[in-house]
Amino acid sequence: MTDLHSLIDALAGSRILVVGDIMLDRFTRGRVDRVSPEAPIPVLRVLNEATMPGGAGNVAANLAALGARTQLVSVVGDDAAGRELSALVADLLGGADGILTVAGRPTTTKTRFIAGGQQLLRADAETDAPLPDADGARLLALVAERLPDAGILVLSDYGKGVLTPDLTASMIELAHAAGVRVLVDPKGRDYRRYRGAFCITPNAGELAEATGMPARDDAGVIAASRALLADCGIGAVVATRSEQGMSVVPADGPVIHLRAQAREVFDVSGAGDTVVAVLAAAIASGAGLADAAMLANIAAGIVVAKVGTATVRPSELRDGAGLTLATGQGGKRVTLDRAVEHAERWHRQGLRVGFTNGCFDLLHPGHVSLIAQARAACDRLVLGLNSDESVRRLKGPTRPVQNETSRATVLSALGDVDLVVVFGEDTPLDLIRALRPDVLVKGADYTVDTVVGAKEVQGWGGRVVLAELTEGQSTTGTIARMK
Repeated sequence: MTDLHSLIDALAGSRILVVGDIMLDRFTRGRVDRVSPEAPIPVLRVLNEATMPGGAGNVAANLAALGARTQLVSVVGDDAAGRELSALVADLLGGADGILTVAGRPTTTKTRFIAGGQQLLRADAETDAPLPDADGARLLALVAERLPDAGILVLSDYGKGVLTPDLTASMIELAHAAGVRVLVDPKGRDYRRYRGAFCITPNAGELAEATGMPARDDAGVIAASRALLADCGIGAVVATRSEQGMSVVPADGPVIHLRAQAREVFDVSGAGDTVVAVLAAAIASGAGLADAAMLANIAAGIVVAKVGTATVRPSELRDGAGLTLATGQGGKRVTLDRAVEHAERWHRQGLRVGFTNGCFDLLHPGHVSLIAQARAACDRLVLGLNSDESVRRLKGPTRPVQNETSRATVLSALGDVDLVVVFGEDTPLDLIRALRPDVLVKGADYTVDTVVGAKEVQGWGGRVVLAELTEGQSTTGTIARMK
């Protein structure tokens, strides 16, 4: 096994060209309190909506999260969804000049209605009509223009008509001429259209559908994969197998079975896109197929524990690979984005999310008591920790006594703390608004009216808890006694 730490660092230098079916993923979330009087169906009270690129767009989003230099070529319709999707791509990749607009062709849109962490309904607006020849020629010209700057070509086939058999064959031929390997996330039953690809990534169901052979266990996956390799002229199969993990079956070389990373599965939306993205970035970075698949398997275990169409960051890969620096943090110190993802997942599991904050310069019994009271009021506790700069602004130039890494390490060692997030502002208001905790905890030396974020938390139905203070305990007093 190569040095996975170095491989993760190298992902940001990879150059990837993604081509395929892009779609608009819309998530409409709300609450169900009653059944409609018009029909026996739930009434969803909409609380918020979010949109993001799906399909090939989600592959590109995952690559962008890894820091890879990503180009995306695809097609949208001349409609509102197409314009919104193009804007999302431009924001994600810094431009959308690889997105062609085709008049009269609807933009593929998938709208998911969600309440209580469960999908109630998914509504799809789409076409699977083959891309007209003239538009296919325009798309092929874009691919040819971008291939020289690509380390690998990813074909993300969702069966929506962009990757027609002729276009697919032409792209693979162009890639061969440019010396670029091709990775395919396949669709349908006839994989002969992918002849010449370096690797394909079907899931177990797709593998069985394409071969007409069972793919329920190791032996079945190997037999079906080898049948594909022989019949379709493909270099390797990386079969994703849900809770059974992943199998790497090359045309030449040993078979490798990678067992799934043991995690709580919350949402499998887009997990295949994450696997393709990490696999492509690792291969483009110079990794062998086995090591690339190992990293992709770790990524799959991370992304299924997230909500909705999600991405994986290099820091998460390091944590998943057991490569967190030996600071005693145990993975609890996270960025705001990761904390928000955790909080969203906990909310959808029906867990109460609590929040408290402070400088926690020299941990003393008063701090421990506050944290214990906060944890008793909720199911999961997020702790906001002032950065070194903000502590200096609040406490003076001689503070903090311990830097933020040391403080985060000590706090992360407490069993009552689930996450630690460092913030640089003087108050945690932005952090509270992002996390939307159910319980906000502060010491009883405050009143509810003076607690930062109290109005916001109460506004979305949460509550404020004033924790009892431990008499005679303060960091200032401790420092004075030390002097």
